[in-house]
Amino acid sequence: MALVSFPSPIRRRRSDEERGLVYLSLPADAPALVPTHPPGGHGFPPRPSLFSLQLPAPPHLPDLRHPPLFLPLPEEEQIPRSLEAPSGSPGWPVVGNLFQVALSGKFFMHYVRDLIPVYGPIFTLRMGSRTLIIVSSSELAHQALVQKGQVFASRPAENPTRAVFSCDKFTINSAIYGPEWRSLRRNMVSGMLSPSRLREFAGVRQDTMDRLVARLHAEADASGGAVWVLRNARFAVFCILRHIINVDQVMKQVLIVLNPRMDDFFPLLAPFFPRQRREAMQMRQIQIGTLVPLIDRRRAVLRGHQVGAAEKATAPFSYLDTLVDLKVEGRASSPTDPELVSLCSEFINGGTDTTATAIEWGLYDEIAAHCGRRKVEETDLDKIPYLQAFVKELLRKHPPTYFSLTHAVVEPTTLGGYDIPPGVNVDFYLPTISEDPRSWRNPRAFEPERFLSGGEGADMTGVRGVKMIPFGAGRRICPGLGMGVTHIALMLARMVQEFEWTRTRSIPGGARREVRVHRCHGSDSPGGRPAEESAAGGQTGPARRE
Repeated sequence: MALVSFPSPIRRRRSDEERGLVYLSLPADAPALVPTHPPGGHGFPPRPSLFSLQLPAPPHLPDLRHPPLFLPLPEEEQIPRSLEAPSGSPGWPVVGNLFQVALSGKFFMHYVRDLIPVYGPIFTLRMGSRTLIIVSSSELAHQALVQKGQVFASRPAENPTRAVFSCDKFTINSAIYGPEWRSLRRNMVSGMLSPSRLREFAGVRQDTMDRLVARLHAEADASGGAVWVLRNARFAVFCILRHIINVDQVMKQVLIVLNPRMDDFFPLLAPFFPRQRREAMQMRQIQIGTLVPLIDRRRAVLRGHQVGAAEKATAPFSYLDTLVDLKVEGRASSPTDPELVSLCSEFINGGTDTTATAIEWGLYDEIAAHCGRRKVEETDLDKIPYLQAFVKELLRKHPPTYFSLTHAVVEPTTLGGYDIPPGVNVDFYLPTISEDPRSWRNPRAFEPERFLSGGEGADMTGVRGVKMIPFGAGRRICPGLGMGVTHIALMLARMVQEFEWTRTRSIPGGARREVRVHRCHGSDSPGGRPAEESAAGGQTGPARRE
């Protein structure tokens, strides 16, 4: 059997076929190959080419003397055409765009915002060893998070510090899409965030609102009317979630430790950051040491061990109760103590900072009063349409974070005509989505009326189309969406009902109910300059919109 080789348009890897060779078996009596040019200078005849073969075509073979010749492989073996990654700002060798961002003098979210008009609704940034694909249009966000929700439902690899605090991605936010994530999320939704469970905690929320109002009264009296809204809002939501006041400082320190470092983008630089690594490990031990005794006490209550009166007086149910003996799909044992710490910390931080940050932005306007002199109760919230509209507009105009939690794909896919490979970070930039002039009338204005009956409206889950997604969308949408909206509405209603809010500085014309606020840059960041408002107690008349 003689072999004939010739170039082929079908490309393969690491084999003769991949190098452009396809082998055809010829009958034993086929005529010999005769090159049309002399042998090469290396002692071997040159490889016959398609155009140098001189042989009659056997009956069962095509005529090789008349190109072009295409011998496609079976359809299931066809190689799909190669797409390209989204374009982006040209980076430097090795470091990519990292130093360009650092030297720009801009916050990262502002740097991204300025690139959108240049590179369009999807582009790439390379930050050291990380590749970020930024998505900023509602159409692409809906395509990725809803239409291709299962494909975009995973999370990228974490840096070593975050992996320590998440117990190697054993939290709902960080878990890779799969059975483990489904078990954890299903447990939180059914155990803590179902409508029936939220109703059980209505009394706790009402009591906490009373404590919040009392704190604001005391702080306003002591400081001549100026209060720190974010701190008090954090306190209120924290009390709702855990009834554990002293843990709050630990949680804030954990968030600070998790701020990105240079070795997060260049793992090879990790040996040059031993102090930061040591501080992170120490903070983790403090976190575990703070929460594990509380976990042990609650575990003793659940198992009927002899406990003191204080433990018996604790809430009849908590999120921890659902975790102690949780059966996680794919695991033989229940969560360990460090894993319980990570899961409880996720619940505390996720519920506290997002709600508190949104509340701070809501205090520069007022909402309609529904209850007169009596305290606003949770059952009143659905009866105050303007309050509901105000909360939605608040979340549209000032979402708790600039970016959704980072996504990753579970398999190679496409988005907007570009390749999205596994292993890259897919980030959704929220301001351009929630202020898209194609979706909203007068998008930069704060107009709660747009959410009243007959207005524009929006589905915050993104199922019917993405116009605003302050809690994300698709399979990884925040499971606490309902709880967060309830906390914001109740807290906002009580504070507006109890106080008259003005700027801490004099305002020309004596405008009422306006406050000075300073955005905290970053996602749920405890840092930054707090907003101070002047609170004058005793507002009794109906709230007035200006």
